[in-house]
Amino acid sequence: MTNTQVTLVQIDNYGPWTVTPEPRREADLQTMQSRLYADISQFVGNRGGYVFFSRFDNMIAVTNGLSMADHELLQESVNNRYPVTLSLGVATGTSPVQALADATTLVQEAGSAQDKNRRECLEGRTIETAHQTDDDVQIAHFDVINATGNYTDELNAFDTFIEIEQGYAELMRHMRTAHESLSFFVGGDNIIVSCPNLTEGDYEDAIHHVEDAVDVELQVGVGRGENAHDAGFAAKHALEICRVDGTRVEVDW
Repeated sequence: MTNTQVTLVQIDNYGPWTVTPEPRREADLQTMQSRLYADISQFVGNRGGYVFFSRFDNMIAVTNGLSMADHELLQESVNNRYPVTLSLGVATGTSPVQALADATTLVQEAGSAQDKNRRECLEGRTIETAHQTDDDVQIAHFDVINATGNYTDELNAFDTFIEIEQGYAELMRHMRTAHESLSFFVGGDNIIVSCPNLTEGDYEDAIHHVEDAVDVELQVGVGRGENAHDAGFAAKHALEICRVDGTRVEVDW
């Protein structure tokens, strides 16, 4: 049984800040967002977690293994080095979608995303070390079959992007509605999904659904672990078996 710990990372009062005292240059905002994401990703990644940029002003992290003290340290680090602060909601559950919903509610109840009086709220709970298991996190790593040959070397860069994004969007919707999973595009033709306790057949159904809906062929490796890094690394190894053997679904457990 999976038990995923999810953290919602939300920049405090970000919208008003971007136009105060006057609208800021878009290039400066994009640079700050990307640097902030990189720093948060490194902080969480060094502790075995994964962070996904989502909309940049909101980031979603799988944080199994991180304590509330770790979350406080993240807030302090960002506050010391950036002109913005972070509010964090932390929740756990057998379904990543439900854990994120609970984490979101915690942040929303602390104040609006554009409430200038809400700063660095930290709400929720983490999984106690004694209760952690090797099956807590299930990660699936999808990619597009022969993306280079079918798209990158055949189409212009933007049309390739459209094709890859169509596959991602359809997979994201299907995994959310059918399997209570959270899917994130992570560059190239790669999609990482935080999943509950799914079966090999569930992944086969997802691949066939995307192919039927948008004509994008996917393959996937799946792993389990105590944290996102362990599960994701197992998923990467399983995906390599797909690439070598020409299979569509490989699981490592």
